[in-house]
Amino acid sequence: MSAIRTEDRVELDITGMTCASCAARIEKKLNRIEGVTATVNYATEKAAVAYPPEVSPAELIAVVEATGYGAALPVPPQPPATPATPGAGAASDSAPAARPPFPLHQRLLISALLAAPVLVLSMIPALQFRNWQWLALVLAAPVVVWGGLPFHRAAWTNLRHGAATMDTLISLGTIAAFGWSLYALFFGGAGDPGMRMDFSLTASRGAKEIYLEVASAVTVFILLGRYLEERAKRSSGAALRALLELGAKEATRRAPDGTEERIAIEALVVGDLFVVRPGEKIATDGVVVEGMSAVDASMLTGESVPVEVRPGAEVSGGTVNSGGVLVVRATKVGRDTKLAQIAELVVRAQTGKAAVQRLADRVAAIFVPVVIALALATLAAWLFAGGGVAHAFTAAVAVLIIACPCALGLATPTALLVGTGRGAQLGLLIKGPEVLESTKRVDTIVLDKTGTVTTGQMTLQSAHPAATAPEAAADASPNVLAAAGAPTPTTPAAISSSGSSVSSASSELVRLAAAVEHLAEHPIARAISAAANAPLPPVTDFRATAGLGVTGVVEGHAVVVGRPAYLADEWSLPLPADLEAVVAEAAALGQTPVAVGWDGAVRGVLVVADSVKPRAREAIAGLRALGLEPMLLTGDHEAAARAVAAQVGIPDSAVIAGVLPEGKAEAIAALQAAGRVVAMAGDGVNDAAALATADLGLSMGTGADAAIEAADLTLVRVSPDGTGVDLSAAVDAIRLARRTLATIKGNLFWAFAYNLAAIPLAALGFLNPLIAGAAMAASSLFVVSNSLRLRRFRR
Repeated sequence: MSAIRTEDRVELDITGMTCASCAARIEKKLNRIEGVTATVNYATEKAAVAYPPEVSPAELIAVVEATGYGAALPVPPQPPATPATPGAGAASDSAPAARPPFPLHQRLLISALLAAPVLVLSMIPALQFRNWQWLALVLAAPVVVWGGLPFHRAAWTNLRHGAATMDTLISLGTIAAFGWSLYALFFGGAGDPGMRMDFSLTASRGAKEIYLEVASAVTVFILLGRYLEERAKRSSGAALRALLELGAKEATRRAPDGTEERIAIEALVVGDLFVVRPGEKIATDGVVVEGMSAVDASMLTGESVPVEVRPGAEVSGGTVNSGGVLVVRATKVGRDTKLAQIAELVVRAQTGKAAVQRLADRVAAIFVPVVIALALATLAAWLFAGGGVAHAFTAAVAVLIIACPCALGLATPTALLVGTGRGAQLGLLIKGPEVLESTKRVDTIVLDKTGTVTTGQMTLQSAHPAATAPEAAADASPNVLAAAGAPTPTTPAAISSSGSSVSSASSELVRLAAAVEHLAEHPIARAISAAANAPLPPVTDFRATAGLGVTGVVEGHAVVVGRPAYLADEWSLPLPADLEAVVAEAAALGQTPVAVGWDGAVRGVLVVADSVKPRAREAIAGLRALGLEPMLLTGDHEAAARAVAAQVGIPDSAVIAGVLPEGKAEAIAALQAAGRVVAMAGDGVNDAAALATADLGLSMGTGADAAIEAADLTLVRVSPDGTGVDLSAAVDAIRLARRTLATIKGNLFWAFAYNLAAIPLAALGFLNPLIAGAAMAASSLFVVSNSLRLRRFRR
């Protein structure tokens, strides 16, 4: 994975860590450097370090190495070397991530094959033939010495640096069991021919019995636990790797003369035109300049329904073209693309630590010395109580083995890896683990109106032909707009229910107005022209008066479209009484009325407004079900804000309208001062300050970069109809964050409970070291499997 750097931030790959205590030691050493803030994550094997200009990455690496571990800047992926490449073998040998001579799974397999006969012979007296104990020694010795070599090497390295980790406990326990067995075999009578030994669940054993099955089986159990941890870490990072591998590898670039060439994705630059054929991945972020198609963005946004795109639409690299041929102009390449930014956000989130994990790290850092002291105290107590050397020794070894707090080190990182990775698959980006705590405490969510609750785009809401027109009875039913190709109105108050038949006067009103407005560039003009998907008639003598209206000749009619006052003052076309009522009602709802006239008379009024997102009402209900009180915040006037609030189910008392951009942060602060814990959802530059002020900021991913940077959660899941980020993603983001936090807390609870319950049992002699080793491995497996359940999170 490539390094993620800013001016004073670097992420290091750490090698040699075997437990959470290792991560805590490295973190402690790095943080002792003046001006350095470091977070070391055991699960991701990375250190995120912020450092001042006077400190270099080389110095940070030196500190890590002096602590007894390896560190390096991540090496960007390189093309695979071919056999013909000179020096390929040497480069591979010197690579930081060179394959170890004996991978963990090979060490586990060989150790398990050798340990199995020892375990069977020790537990089943009927199979104990004459001098069986010497065969057990021959089989167990390689397991303890070679199989447990990673633990012994790590323990020795830590000892040289005056530290103790979980590897110290494992190494001490297995060497002690093996050492006692050697003593008993050579000097204690256990090597006598005909020696028999029974298996016991407790620590009770005779002075002449051996612990070879304990030493070898515990080593295998610990290796198995480490192997399962490694597999779990790979599984939990699968979502991120899928994102990183999602991008296209090649692109078809179109030259200015129209010729095409196949090039590597790295050769694309901003401004290049590239062709995307059906079934191909879009090479990089860009804007469609030719063609219409449906784009499958499910891996990037989590939305399974393809999004329709046409010239002018933005597309993201890594998404799949499902329909026609597209020609796209590249606007962002490399690390500036949305896919790269999503991956960077996920990596940073996985590298950080939640507050609950910092507590676990502090416990792990002091836990090992305490356990060693407890084991010595157990040994001394049993000897003093007259329990016998063998019994005292067995209980002390059981304490050493059962107490390894591996589960503590895995509790948070594995859940965070899975949770953030799954969120990225669903278009929900969690900026950092500290965000998880905030989602639990939030009780109020403030929603910016434009671009968050509404689409941020003007659309035709209703058409009202004048009463003087023969077909005016059907004032403005949804069927009228459907006939004209317009979207169904979302404001019931603006739609008359008088009649259900399609009005030809309304269809003609929309068609002629759209023909003239099609030549204008104003958002209102685009909304009206988009409402008529049918072919539009040609226009002659087109003229536009900025801010007022447009005119043109269509099919022999002199058509004028614009503000009602423009028609009345400039063209002597006053509104009839019925249309004046429509205009007044639209203004009261914060909508924009547009008058349409031709041949010396006003023929009707079109009402245009920013439409509410299709799933907004459902999302508001979902937020309320999570225990949050939704509020609407906008710079629009009161009437427009209340109209939108009524459509999505927010009461008037929860509407804050007429707020200037600089006042949004003040509104959030005022709610916080009243004792509320506030989340804020927005998408614009004017929302950035409010997002930063809120206890939890949610940014709509298609919005401004400033808003995304200021937010804690970024939502990139697009609505099925392509009207921007799906607001229901906010519900899923909070659900996922809370679920991840609950998983972390559950992991920590069981990890702590396991140690608190098991150590007294071992110290009291109720636990055989063999059972202790199996239980310790099982605790780590439980924590990992519990975290992997987050992969099943659904929208």
